[in-house]
Amino acid sequence: EHGGGGETQTVGPTGNEDLETPVDVVPEIQEGSNSEEDLSPPKKMKMDPDSGSAITERLKMCDDYQLFQLLKLYRDRLERAIEEGTDRLSLLLKEEGYFTDQEHCKVTELTEKGNRADSSKLLLNLVMEKGSRARRMMWEFFAKQCDGRPKLDKILKEIEELGSGSFDCMYIGQDLSEIPNQLKDAQVKHRATLREQTESLRVNSILKKEVVKIFELVDHYAELSIICTPRDAQLVEHELLARSREHDVWREKHLRREMTKIQPDQLFQASPPESENKSGISSALSGVHGIGKTTMVQKIVYDWATEKMYQQFQFIFSFKFRDLNSVNCKINLRNLILTFYPYFGNVLAELWKSPEELLFIFDGLDEFNGSLNFDNPKLIESQSTCTDPEFQCEVSDIVCSLIQHRLLPGCSVLVTSRPTALHLLEKAAIGVWAEILGMVCDERKEYFNKIFEDQAVAAAVFKHLEENEILYPMSYNPSYCWILGLSLGPFFMPGDGKQQEAPKTITQLYSHYICNLLKSHSQIEDLRDVFLNLGEMAFAGISEKKVVFTNEDLIKYNLQPSRFLSGFLMDLLGRDDSAQSATHAFPHLTIQEFVAALAQFLTPEPKDIGKLLNEAQSKEGGRFEIFLRFVAGLSSPQSAQPLEEFLGPFLKQTTSRVTDWVKEKVNGQLVNTKNKIGKRNHMNTLHYLAESQNKTLAQSTVGSVETFKFCGLRLTPVDCVVLFHVIGLCNTIKHLNLENCFIQYEGLQRLGPVLHKCRELRLGRNKLGDPGVKLLAAALMNQDCKIQKLELKSNALTDCCAEDLASALGTNQTLLILSLSNNKLGDSGVKLLSVALRNPDCKIQTLVLKNNSLTNSCTEDLASTLSTNRSLTDLILGGNKLGDSGVKLLSAALRSPDCKIQKLLLWDVGITDSCTEDLISALSTNRILTDLNLGSNAFTDRSVPAFSHLIQTCRSLKWIWLGRNRFSPSKKRHLKLLQNSRPGLSVEV
Repeated sequence: EHGGGGETQTVGPTGNEDLETPVDVVPEIQEGSNSEEDLSPPKKMKMDPDSGSAITERLKMCDDYQLFQLLKLYRDRLERAIEEGTDRLSLLLKEEGYFTDQEHCKVTELTEKGNRADSSKLLLNLVMEKGSRARRMMWEFFAKQCDGRPKLDKILKEIEELGSGSFDCMYIGQDLSEIPNQLKDAQVKHRATLREQTESLRVNSILKKEVVKIFELVDHYAELSIICTPRDAQLVEHELLARSREHDVWREKHLRREMTKIQPDQLFQASPPESENKSGISSALSGVHGIGKTTMVQKIVYDWATEKMYQQFQFIFSFKFRDLNSVNCKINLRNLILTFYPYFGNVLAELWKSPEELLFIFDGLDEFNGSLNFDNPKLIESQSTCTDPEFQCEVSDIVCSLIQHRLLPGCSVLVTSRPTALHLLEKAAIGVWAEILGMVCDERKEYFNKIFEDQAVAAAVFKHLEENEILYPMSYNPSYCWILGLSLGPFFMPGDGKQQEAPKTITQLYSHYICNLLKSHSQIEDLRDVFLNLGEMAFAGISEKKVVFTNEDLIKYNLQPSRFLSGFLMDLLGRDDSAQSATHAFPHLTIQEFVAALAQFLTPEPKDIGKLLNEAQSKEGGRFEIFLRFVAGLSSPQSAQPLEEFLGPFLKQTTSRVTDWVKEKVNGQLVNTKNKIGKRNHMNTLHYLAESQNKTLAQSTVGSVETFKFCGLRLTPVDCVVLFHVIGLCNTIKHLNLENCFIQYEGLQRLGPVLHKCRELRLGRNKLGDPGVKLLAAALMNQDCKIQKLELKSNALTDCCAEDLASALGTNQTLLILSLSNNKLGDSGVKLLSVALRNPDCKIQTLVLKNNSLTNSCTEDLASTLSTNRSLTDLILGGNKLGDSGVKLLSAALRSPDCKIQKLLLWDVGITDSCTEDLISALSTNRILTDLNLGSNAFTDRSVPAFSHLIQTCRSLKWIWLGRNRFSPSKKRHLKLLQNSRPGLSVEV
């Protein structure tokens, strides 16, 4: 919540009676309009002959902001004053296009039921949301009324008696004392106010009798990891999934000290420091929904108010963008501050003199309805005029001008945002970009200890999470941890001894979250209809990228609270009264997505769910991805049954159509993996299968699949868990391509138990490390192992893994191709492998050891292998410093009649003319050699006769590459012409 000026509003029903309607009224607007897009001056009402009264003239003199302030100032009194006449005013606003039919009906419905107070509250809430032209019409309507309504007459009389200067200070309250010497007093008042507002955290609770629990901020605040780094502005998938993937990357980088964490106070420090001027800095702090941005802002403000930190600033002004949405009229910076912090009075003029001592915080850019665009010439021109705190303009112009340092140059600005709106700041003058990462393992455990008073329950819940590979990875997010705690807690609370099975999938988790909530609200009538309406609103919010809902939204979806419904909505759809008009939001984006999915199963008649799901899946940015997983999951009896106890049976036709849709998508994506988007969609469909918990469906779709190809797509441990379950159902799996998927050891560990089923495993570029080879060795030694090709290039392997690999090769009789290129096995590692390769049971045909830091020290062992191994046909040793001495040892082995080498690749191994005779002599006796690569070495023209002899006499040779050596142009031409000596020969120089 923000500072002192905001009055707490309560959305609710309202009251009745007739007010006289003016004959003609204001501008023409399309019926159903919800906001003021037209910025032209409003038309004034046509007045009766006696309408030249003082109050009418006074209202004509008011600009939009002054009318905004009048309504704010007289809000409580107006609610009582108009209780007897809301229906006529509501009708007028409907006829002029400001109210929708639904909104007008709701106002009059409350009146007819005798809820006049609630009706007037609702009407004023709606007028506040509609904007300046609706407010002007309302005030002029009041001015037209005949005498006889004492409360309204008294308000209008007071407004009539206001002097012209009084409008400028009516929001200040009683304190209009002299200013310049009172900055210190203002600061003391401001600190006290902010401390009172920020010292506590209010959180919902469904495990205790208290609906809301209040914690001290310092006791409940979780330290979050922040990194200072440029972030991708555009996301191609759901933000929670994208950041979940990257969270593991950040953690690894931090462990390797490749990534530097920063403290919150560093958000206001430019790098390098700007020493020549004292200009402030604009900073952007991003983080996914629920990661803790708002709580971090609260902590920053609290630390300033308690003088613990940030004392370089004399004043901090913090705003929520969702609150700024309610300021739907032109305003200046001075009045904007006074709207939320009314106790400053005329002190602000002194503050402008030292802007470098001011910090402005704007929280939640993704919730802002205004146009914050730094790349639009018209908007930039508008902002360029906003250089004076007294200049009236749009709120968005004020925000932009502060960020760009056109307004109060020298001040500091912090903007927070979800990644989805970060692109709006790309062209802004942002000096520090930072992102909240969330929590790592120990911090997660500590957070659960804070959630639960009973530490035994906390330990049990955390243990369940650690053991669940689907639920645990997303617990880096504090809000998600809270949902996990609320959902899982009841399963581990001391009870009657009947232990239910705790949720295992994300859909089951949220199903129990809603059920735990409904247990406290079972008295609500038509609960199914309530959830259907709530879900429709939630779905519309996802479609419109909207997470904050107004009274207009509640009325549109028939959710205006009743006596029972009010408490339920407060629990499920939180309420924020800090704005000029109350707003509502689900506790977490995923809860909004779950409720939207749930509504699809509650419709009275089956609808074309397939079409809806197709449209949702086609949306860019993947914002419907979690929704789609929830829909698939709710087709599962395990997820549906707990909810059906409260909401009645799900529509069978919908469940059946969802199952058919999942089947169609899985089958369709199996053949559409040519690009990264196709691969991501393929993985998403496998998640639908996993959430559906439908083994029959899974068997019919993936049971006969031969290939899974995700190369180049970053996979999370959760993705690997899903893939593990899918491969477990496949009876015909042959190829698994996970090259460059960054699965690391953690992902491989999830896949380990099914890897032996695959014939070809491509696992290169995954940073598996030596521990990963231990897992693969277990798969190779499995008695049912079918692996024939294993590709492990660029996995940071060292000689430490060689013993495990050698042990596996000594017993495995299926592996034919082993690629270990671009690792660090070294001589000692290859010596261990050579022992295994000499085993007569070893069937290896192709061994790739390029770029493995090998020297001549290991060539004797390799030579021994070549002399005895009768299966090895392809040996790739390029990129190692074997030298002449090493190749001479290999040459001796190549002469052995037992040597079966057909392909020998020795490019860039540091050899010269000194080894030519030995090498060519050995190869000339080989009758099966087909491919020879000796490029990127140091051969000169001296070796050309030997190579010519080899090319002409080795009849099996089909390809030889001698490029990047030291041949003269004439000798290159000579060698090249030799390829004409017989058909099918290729000589490259």
